[in-house]
Amino acid sequence: MDRVAFSCTCGTVAGHVGVTSPGAGNHVVCHCPDCRTAELALDQPDPDPDGVEIWQTTPDCIKIEQGADRLAILRLSPKGLYRWHATCCNAPMFNTLRSPRLAFAGIAAARLSDTAPLGPVIGHAFMGKPGGGYRHTGFARVGARVLRMMLRANLSGKWRRTPFFDTDGQPRADIRVLSRDERMAHQRH
Repeated sequence: MDRVAFSCTCGTVAGHVGVTSPGAGNHVVCHCPDCRTAELALDQPDPDPDGVEIWQTTPDCIKIEQGADRLAILRLSPKGLYRWHATCCNAPMFNTLRSPRLAFAGIAAARLSDTAPLGPVIGHAFMGKPGGGYRHTGFARVGARVLRMMLRANLSGKWRRTPFFDTDGQPRADIRVLSRDERMAHQRH
């Protein structure tokens, strides 16, 4: 297994992610408006048109070795994805769902010391189409692998080994939900 180091931009939040093989997760690029809005809301460079590169895995593979107290959660809506970022430098770090039983974590590939162990990008999501709408590549493969990862984590009990939630299922960070006006201010067309 490769232990791939990660850190926020300033190095305050750091750890590693275990990557047993490229097939153990999904190396994807998301082009959705929400990923773009989150990057802009955290004062990051606009990822358009390249998208946001992500390694999708389960939370038990992520070990935060320092700076966990510097993580916060940004939500774009009251029911939105948990977008974990470092408060020290506003670096986007992880995405999770809102319950530890939904054992899913995406780590921003830009935070990884080396993306070679992830293998090639196998999917692109929410690419704009001429005239409107979206298209995806590799979506069926990526979706099936995410469901298998989550199911395995639930059946094995690995869902309990998470750096993101306490034993009561509460997130280990403060949550800020963008208001509609804040969200609109960060959306660029």
